[in-house]
Amino acid sequence: MCGIIGILGNKAVTPLLMDALKRLEYRGYDSAGVATLLNGRIDRRRAEGKIVNLEGVIDEQPLGGTVGIGHTRWATHGRPTESNAHPHANTEVAVVHNGIIENFRALRKELEAAGHSFETETDTEVVVHLVTDYLNSQKSPEEAVAATLKRLHGAFALAIIFAGRHDLMIGARRGSPLALGYGDGELYLGSDSLALAPLTDRICFLEEGDWVVLHKDEAKIYDQEDRPVDRPVTRTVMSGAMIGKGSYRHFMQKEIFEQPVVIGDTLQSYVDPLSRRVTLPEMPFDFAQIPRLTASACGTAYYAGLIGKYWFEQMARLPMDIDIASEFRYREAPLPENGAALFISQSGETIDTLSALRYTRQEKQHILSIVNQPESAIARESDVALQTLAGPEIGVASTKAFTTQLVVLACLALAAGRARGSLSSEREAELTSALIEVPAQASYFLEREAQLIDIANEMADASDILYMGRGSMYPLALEGALKFKEISYLHAEGYAAGELKHGAMALIDEHVPIVVCAPSGPLFDKTAGNIQEVIARGGRVVLISDSQGIEAIGEGVTHAVEVPEVSPFVAPILYALPLQLLAYHTASIKGTDVDQPRNLAKSVTVE
Repeated sequence: MCGIIGILGNKAVTPLLMDALKRLEYRGYDSAGVATLLNGRIDRRRAEGKIVNLEGVIDEQPLGGTVGIGHTRWATHGRPTESNAHPHANTEVAVVHNGIIENFRALRKELEAAGHSFETETDTEVVVHLVTDYLNSQKSPEEAVAATLKRLHGAFALAIIFAGRHDLMIGARRGSPLALGYGDGELYLGSDSLALAPLTDRICFLEEGDWVVLHKDEAKIYDQEDRPVDRPVTRTVMSGAMIGKGSYRHFMQKEIFEQPVVIGDTLQSYVDPLSRRVTLPEMPFDFAQIPRLTASACGTAYYAGLIGKYWFEQMARLPMDIDIASEFRYREAPLPENGAALFISQSGETIDTLSALRYTRQEKQHILSIVNQPESAIARESDVALQTLAGPEIGVASTKAFTTQLVVLACLALAAGRARGSLSSEREAELTSALIEVPAQASYFLEREAQLIDIANEMADASDILYMGRGSMYPLALEGALKFKEISYLHAEGYAAGELKHGAMALIDEHVPIVVCAPSGPLFDKTAGNIQEVIARGGRVVLISDSQGIEAIGEGVTHAVEVPEVSPFVAPILYALPLQLLAYHTASIKGTDVDQPRNLAKSVTVE
């Protein structure tokens, strides 16, 4: 979840490192630091907290050099203090690390017995001492790193520089992503292509177990058996992208308002508007022959998968299991012969989801993924990767990635329904038309957000908020509650509407807002009954519905938010927007850090 950058360059490196760290700050912001080589000596600057604090330190104590590494941290081992901030270094070696060294305690005990003295609480520091120990036994830097990697257990990406070696940097990856960038007389290492975007568009993504030796004029890649290997160099579409907030106050706000465009872009990739038919890339299997679809994801992507379950089972009559990725492989689920597995991830690097993918690969399932990063590990290890065209999403709380995931899931479900004979061509055309209309409907709603700001002012004073929905609105209620609590720091929970009377009703009084997603349609009357139960107990209902639904409920709700009338099929996509705006404006009113909420990071690359 940390972000790392390394530059083996020929010009002042500190400004480049700092720019890259700002682009990586979504991966963690507990502390930050940089280390460079100047006249052969390792020098570094570190600071607790966000990148801006590190900028202040460097303004007071400038850092020269053309070779350097940088790090922005999400704390795993050790408190988020300056002393625990990366890079970790001694007079010979400096290291930045993303991941977890699982056997660091045993290694630390061994190294302390050999006379090494540790200064931090982190697992990363053992890498510094192990490499140094091998250097002291007369190994070359390359030999020292190769020997060190064989001692490490866990998931990691590393970038290492050495005193006196302005022509050398070494990187390694196991479980955590690492990209190698090729510039004009320069080489780069970074956690992702976003970090390297202003520097180069020629990028090689190291594969599992790879490590790489960088010199000014070449990079030599070795596999985990230390054999030289060639890896493909690609031109990344991320290169040159300047990520900014524009006129928006936060990245999250900007990304919410980008949704009509990115939903439309994603639809264009999978829908033929003339024939009103879904068009997918060639699949390695026939949906008609798949006995079951096994899906796995984390966080917001998991809730997208839950909504997808309704679609696959209703539209395609295809049984679908959906699991939280961190739990899936540990229950050792038996998987059917000729089954398919689906994985959903914004970054394509989420370690739990990637581990679940590898489990299903061992179980001989066809692998399908939905990712926003086509160059990611999950995309590369899938038989087919379906891309969401959300563009870079910087805010930690996912918004446009979620709705574009829903778009791809909807398209996939329609294609499966057609293949399995459960959808007529007329019904597919009808549902596809409903999808095509979503961008315009989203634009219409976003132009009318003022009411949500008024509601957010009231919700900011609450201590507990409940969300409820029925059918595909139930997982959307879970997602709405997640969005709300992760950026406002207020307690929120999502419930299936019919489950309130099985416990949650005890929480309801005049101080508890209940946000209800209830589009008119087949399930509306059931949800309306639940709403009346809440009103009867003094609950403050925020009803999100279309004009028909709002009129049917009548008096009693505290607030009614009108959404354009849409097919129940696409309602989860459109109804996500008011939930995102409620969370955003409540957090803004409370003054929390909307884009970088405490204790969280965008890309979870450690278990």
